[in-house]
Amino acid sequence: MATTPAPPQAPPKPTWDPRKPQQLPLPWLRPTIRIRLTLLYGGMFLIAGILLLSIIYLLAAQAIREGSNQSFDIRGSGISITSDTCPVLDAANDDDQRNAALKACNDALRQHALDDLLSRSLLTLLGLAVIAFAFGYAMAGRVLTPLGRITRTARAVAGSDLSRRIELDGPDDELKELADTLDDMLERLQRAFTAQQRFVGNASHELRTPLAINRTLLEVHLSDPAAPPELQQLGKTLLATNERSEQLVEGLLLLARSDNQIVERKPVDLAEVASQAVDQTHAEAEAKGVELRGTRDPVVVQGNGVLLERIALNLVQNAVRYNVPEDGWVEVNTVTQHGQAVLLVSNTGPVVPAYEIDNLFEPFRRLRTERTGSDKGVGLGLSIARSVARAHGGHISATPREGGGLVMRVALPI
Repeated sequence: MATTPAPPQAPPKPTWDPRKPQQLPLPWLRPTIRIRLTLLYGGMFLIAGILLLSIIYLLAAQAIREGSNQSFDIRGSGISITSDTCPVLDAANDDDQRNAALKACNDALRQHALDDLLSRSLLTLLGLAVIAFAFGYAMAGRVLTPLGRITRTARAVAGSDLSRRIELDGPDDELKELADTLDDMLERLQRAFTAQQRFVGNASHELRTPLAINRTLLEVHLSDPAAPPELQQLGKTLLATNERSEQLVEGLLLLARSDNQIVERKPVDLAEVASQAVDQTHAEAEAKGVELRGTRDPVVVQGNGVLLERIALNLVQNAVRYNVPEDGWVEVNTVTQHGQAVLLVSNTGPVVPAYEIDNLFEPFRRLRTERTGSDKGVGLGLSIARSVARAHGGHISATPREGGGLVMRVALPI
């Protein structure tokens, strides 16, 4: 009797995300340009000071050696030498002992003078090094002030404020040239962004209007009871095609809008958004025999409620449509993890290899198919979800479930 082979297991997904920058364990040890310039200035001064101190020490040693290199010969019994520095002179009994003691005392005084010179010079060098490092840090900060201004402007532009400009004044050096180049780039970006917004508005009107007219005409013809069955069937087919085109246009326009940052944010309860998505998908899930379950804890985020609802609806709809034929389930949870609002959508379904995960977030792409028609959607759901999550400062990730299906995780800042 043949046994049914076990379904293939999806390969494990890496526990780290290469797209996220790795943070240092101690951020204050980050080697900034200011710190490196400070070390450069102070290190050069310290090396120059050590060289200067060595030269002075050698010259002073040579001068003392030459100045004290004179012979003394004391003869006679009536000579008395008293010294607090060299008390051994007082204990000498004859001329030879006095001469030897005098020479030893002279050498000791010379070495003492050199040691005193070295210690005082080292203390002076240490004080000057501290002053040099402080002065180098201040000068590095002054030199890097234009870079700080450029960074603040770039951060403001990253927050969708393309009207900001650096407008750096001062000498015509490399930093001013960089600032002027960035200003020119921001000007072109603003023009391109304005043109894109204008195009989205025009396309929204030009594409929706004929589709709405076609839908109205088809609905009018389908409402005619005298229409032949063939025309009725053709009208239903055309109406379904028109509806699919409307969904495609709406998805493309939403994708274009959601790629930008959300400027106007309001408090939105992620649990309420997820519950509305579950309610809208309940009829479809019941028709497919898929159980909807989960616990949704209230968690408030700052964002656009309509776009966040689109994320939840797309994820829940995909979880219902791409499920197993029998005894399938979809679990929708909202929790708070590590200071972030998290929406989790898990489902049963086919086995998804880990290397296919990134392809699911590309427009018009599905598992093992690309740019092909399907009655399950237009292939923009996950792309829209990723764009909306990025626009809210969050991210979305997918993890294959053991036994089939996916776990979709949307993390948003609170």
